[in-house]
Amino acid sequence: MSITVSNISKSYKNVKALQNISFDVKEGELFGLIGPDGAGKTTLFRILTTLLFADEGTASVANFDVVKDYKDIRKNVGYMPGKFSLYQDLTVEENLNFFATIFGTTIEENYELVKDIYVQIEPFKTRRAGKLSGGMKQKLALSCALIHKPKVLFLDEPTTGVDPVSRKEFWDMLKRLQKKGITILVSTPYMDEAALCDRIALIQDGKILEIDTPKAIVKHFPKQIYNVKTNSMYALMEALNTYQHTHSAYPFGEFVHYTDSRTDFDTNELKQYLVSKNLSEIHIEKTQPTIEDTFMELAK
Repeated sequence: MSITVSNISKSYKNVKALQNISFDVKEGELFGLIGPDGAGKTTLFRILTTLLFADEGTASVANFDVVKDYKDIRKNVGYMPGKFSLYQDLTVEENLNFFATIFGTTIEENYELVKDIYVQIEPFKTRRAGKLSGGMKQKLALSCALIHKPKVLFLDEPTTGVDPVSRKEFWDMLKRLQKKGITILVSTPYMDEAALCDRIALIQDGKILEIDTPKAIVKHFPKQIYNVKTNSMYALMEALNTYQHTHSAYPFGEFVHYTDSRTDFDTNELKQYLVSKNLSEIHIEKTQPTIEDTFMELAK
């Protein structure tokens, strides 16, 4: 295994950031840690990259123990934190040269690894990092994390605050890096990005809710979901939250995703109830569950 996490726990005073976390990441796998802000993703990343000690449990990265072999881990991993942490006053080229020098290498030596990414920012190589756009900063940070040819790449919410086009480009780059044999552990609060991973771990309040492939997780959803729409989203949510047979109801785009507590659910009965609440233009239809639906169900 490229990454092994066994019963890791971490607390900050009275806050339990991680609670008995365990999972494995195979060599060459693109593994996603999926959860909202405050779920414990960054704390786990800091433990795995030797920046923080766990209170309990053990972990290894690239077959090195995170406590005993911390120097070896730092030589063999690339880490891109959620907040842009490069030197804003240095140019693109100066930042990349700096990180290459730290690891005793050069841009030229590992250029092929970062070429697909770096060519997109090379025209701006004399521009200071602080003057780059969000997408360009992201590409520079990834280039710096890769310049020493790491075995494992840690990416902590790398697409937060980045435009949709740059997000898609970034994930395309990750797929190409994976083909080069690099193991990638990426965290994200975006449920749509979870489907792009080989396997995912859903995490909430420092606990792992489920680990599997995105397709398998969605397949295990226990109920039929319905798209419900009326003339007023606010009034619809209010009505469903007071309906005696509601199992779950939450906004999902232009619809409310609804599940009923009964096994013999009749959509006409729900429609009549909504009419009684003075709602009109009522639309109810079956829909397929998503990873977000599964997360909401498991987190209840």
